[in-house]
Amino acid sequence: MLTLDNITKKYKARTALCGVSLTLDCGIYGLLGPNGAGKSTLMNIITGNIKPTEGKVFWEGADIYGLGGQFRSLIGYAPQQQGLYNSFTGRRFLSYMAALKGIPKKEVTSEIERVLSFVNMQDAADRAIGAYSGGMKQRILIAQAIVGEPRLIVLDEPTAGLDPKERVRIREQVRALAGNKIILVSTHVVSDIEPIADEIILIRSGSIIDRDTVGNLCKKHDGSRDLEDVYMHIFGKEESYASSDSV
Repeated sequence: MLTLDNITKKYKARTALCGVSLTLDCGIYGLLGPNGAGKSTLMNIITGNIKPTEGKVFWEGADIYGLGGQFRSLIGYAPQQQGLYNSFTGRRFLSYMAALKGIPKKEVTSEIERVLSFVNMQDAADRAIGAYSGGMKQRILIAQAIVGEPRLIVLDEPTAGLDPKERVRIREQVRALAGNKIILVSTHVVSDIEPIADEIILIRSGSIIDRDTVGNLCKKHDGSRDLEDVYMHIFGKEESYASSDSV
């Protein structure tokens, strides 16, 4: 279980997150909001990459900063095409990430093959990452996120740059990962999360404004046929005028 208790994050005069409290158990959660809503800041705090100005994050009742490396070993995080080494092949990059996660050497080869198959990258595994398309880079990031069977998986726009067939493939594979894991997916492509999310978390201006199942969210907004309608009903104007999701 992951618990966020009154998380606030300030950057000088700007408040990126304001009193966010959440408890997540096993399941798939979609994090939706316009650009600049605070999604990236929230994910970076959950993964321990940045510290909140106020509040705490707990994993099964223990402060994640007290857990240190033990908590990091439980996490799989796929940012948007960041942290890649263009001179590495895909296979070497995954081997490097496996080493960082403490995967035993005797298990590394089979684990790399498993995650390569998951993202359909077997044929490109020995090519340099610098020669990958944007979609291929996104897939290799997803592959490294699931190395070691992490219990908490955080995916930032996981289908960005993918063609429709690969988007469906990744969506269904994310569904297959569920069970005894917490999976948090931030995306602007509502249709990629709607069929698989157990719950949707709506965030605006650094605050959680609602959290519910897709069906219940549609009921709350009369006339909404699907999650896309709900999203546009709540965020349409903000999405049109927003320019950055840097926090």
